[in-house]
Amino acid sequence: MTDPRYEDDLYAQAVRLRSQGCSVPAIAQRLGVAKSTAYRWIGHIPLPDDEESRVRRRAHSKVMTDAQWAGHRAARDAARADTVAATAGWVKQLRYRELVLVGAAIYSAEGTKAKPWRPNDCRVRFVNSDPALITLFLRFVAAMGVPRVDLRFRVSIHETADVSKAVRWWAALVGVSTEDFQPTVLKRHRPATNRRNTGDGYRGCLAVEVARSSRLYWKIEGIMKGMGDGVPPPGR
Repeated sequence: MTDPRYEDDLYAQAVRLRSQGCSVPAIAQRLGVAKSTAYRWIGHIPLPDDEESRVRRRAHSKVMTDAQWAGHRAARDAARADTVAATAGWVKQLRYRELVLVGAAIYSAEGTKAKPWRPNDCRVRFVNSDPALITLFLRFVAAMGVPRVDLRFRVSIHETADVSKAVRWWAALVGVSTEDFQPTVLKRHRPATNRRNTGDGYRGCLAVEVARSSRLYWKIEGIMKGMGDGVPPPGR
């Protein structure tokens, strides 16, 4: 049989927690009692409606939600890591033809293209913030016979970032000295802009330009034409 004094103590704690803005399920969990018991004790007591209590309830709700979904998120993250590792292992080493086709495709999607008003401006210039795409592009131009001395590197980054650190990071990735980089392009700060690309992981974009690259540009056009010719339109 439950000691009445013990139940009175739990009741007093329930009332105190309610006054602090705790919900019935939260109180039941904290005190180790059934939800029906907690509701019988404090269901008639309205939640405080001041700003401090609302902030406390939101914080508590977030803690409870995070705890509820923690297992799901861990399982999801593990499944993602396993899938990425298995797929990467399947890809293994790209063959020459695959590398050329993929390289031309990513350049067609992300690289600088000639404009209708500048149809003969056929410079190969690839700009991206993704180190994996930068590395793949460098492998592509090497496969196309471009010597490393014909590559020009330049960082484009927000002026509030650690510019020298970013340049060092990109230089280490592509395997050249920071002294070989061209002057950095700084993006001016606009206070009204809500930027999300901040923090230690922000390194701006790297621009890779190939000197005397018109013929390479034409080859990329030809590769894309070859892949596009004979492909039926969607729906056929």
